[in-house]
Amino acid sequence: MPDRKRRLKIFLLHLVLLPTLLYTFYFFTLGPKPWTGVDEAVVEKIAGEHGREASPPLINTDQGDLLLFVFLLAGAVGGFVAGYSWRKLVSEKRRDS
Repeated sequence: MPDRKRRLKIFLLHLVLLPTLLYTFYFFTLGPKPWTGVDEAVVEKIAGEHGREASPPLINTDQGDLLLFVFLLAGAVGGFVAGYSWRKLVSEKRRDS
């Protein structure tokens, strides 16, 4: 019987999640034009209204592989922290003092 309840829960979970994912995908495909970033849509517009022009960023991540390197470094640090935390949660036993 517990296996039957588990299968029913999984079926109900899929019954809710799959239409939600399909609706979300459909909703985001309805946009009339590609989305613009906050920098273009808001910051540059307001800066232009007040007579200021956009200046180039201090660290331009559009050129080269700097952004890829930053993501790699963040992933390595995040993986180390997750692995260390997992080890502490699962394998180490609590010391009673």
